[in-house]
Amino acid sequence: MIVTGTWRGRPVTLSIKPNCLTVSLDDPAQAEVYSYDLEGRLWTAFMNGRAYRRGLDGKIIVRWRDPGAARERRWLDLEQALAVEARVRQAVAGLYAALESGAAQLNGPLPPEARQALCDAIAFDRARSQADAAHYHQVYKPIGILPPDQYMAVVLQATEGCSFNTCTFCSFYRDRPFRIKTPDEFRQHAQDVRAFLGRGLSLRRTIFLGDANAIVVPTERLLRLLDVVHEVYDVERLGGIYAFLDGFSGEKKSAVDYARLRARGLRRVYIGLESGSPGLLRLLRKPGLPADAVAAVRALKTAGVAVGVIVLLGAGGQRWAAEHVRESTAVLNAMQLDLDDIVYFSELFPAPDAPYTQDAIQAGLQPLTPEEIAAQQAAIEAGLVFTAARGTPHISRYDIREFIY
Repeated sequence: MIVTGTWRGRPVTLSIKPNCLTVSLDDPAQAEVYSYDLEGRLWTAFMNGRAYRRGLDGKIIVRWRDPGAARERRWLDLEQALAVEARVRQAVAGLYAALESGAAQLNGPLPPEARQALCDAIAFDRARSQADAAHYHQVYKPIGILPPDQYMAVVLQATEGCSFNTCTFCSFYRDRPFRIKTPDEFRQHAQDVRAFLGRGLSLRRTIFLGDANAIVVPTERLLRLLDVVHEVYDVERLGGIYAFLDGFSGEKKSAVDYARLRARGLRRVYIGLESGSPGLLRLLRKPGLPADAVAAVRALKTAGVAVGVIVLLGAGGQRWAAEHVRESTAVLNAMQLDLDDIVYFSELFPAPDAPYTQDAIQAGLQPLTPEEIAAQQAAIEAGLVFTAARGTPHISRYDIREFIY
């Protein structure tokens, strides 16, 4: 439902959907736009040419692009984030007061659901925002990363940490050992997440089974955990279950195993291939060979489960560049991907203290320039071969610096 009107001579648009409220003030070309979930949490805001996104933990990232420049981003500190929320809340409260007093006019009555959503957004003040963020940290261990198409998922941490945790470029799970939750523990976690999200659950689009590679859990134990998900959530209504798999280590599941998981709602599995070069994988301390990832993808595809395959751009620098392109292209082609799948290209951004950074310095690896990074992706894409029968997978960049949940 869309309601339009005017306030102080400026156009006003209220978009009321079953899962969110969006408020737009002013003409589309220069509008300020705010979106909320149905608990009143600010979700996104667009102001002065800058896009803001609030995570469930209360953190806010702002992105913008100046004319002729590359896109930039910045994480706000706590006070800056709260100030953004306060500014948006003040604007929405002013609009609501004007609607109530008649100073703002709509082309029709204010629908009850819009009134409720506006009141919930206004009630989500500084204290409520901080309490909500604190509640988030009670429910979740740190969520390291998600695939971009899963940023709006309901994350359920069936496991914690990473089962091998050796990749030199990754520091997401260094703070905790890998463990698998018991069904009872996981059930309580799933219920706690649902209570935390509240009416904001309606904004979530899928279920993501965390952490780093939950599908590595032995099949029988994993099936019991998926049964718990079905107890607490309407899996089909939310769009199914998604998860990471390292593709190299742990119990190697068969197509029969994956078919059983698919029957419980598993729809796509994401595999960090990183590279098709065995030598480069050893440099990255990835536990296995490219053939392991190909076998995992083939088994998943046979079972009717889609895949997302992640390739690490810039890994190995100049020394490994040609082999990385050649072998990664060959491995991706061997996977026989189709239109249900995704290929993500993720640029390498190791922290200064990451083992990869130290290994690269010791090995004298020369990093690629931004232009060479773009050329590397283009070269791999140019070598990919798809058939009309299978179709072409979605191909996209994956910038870990912009991850927010």
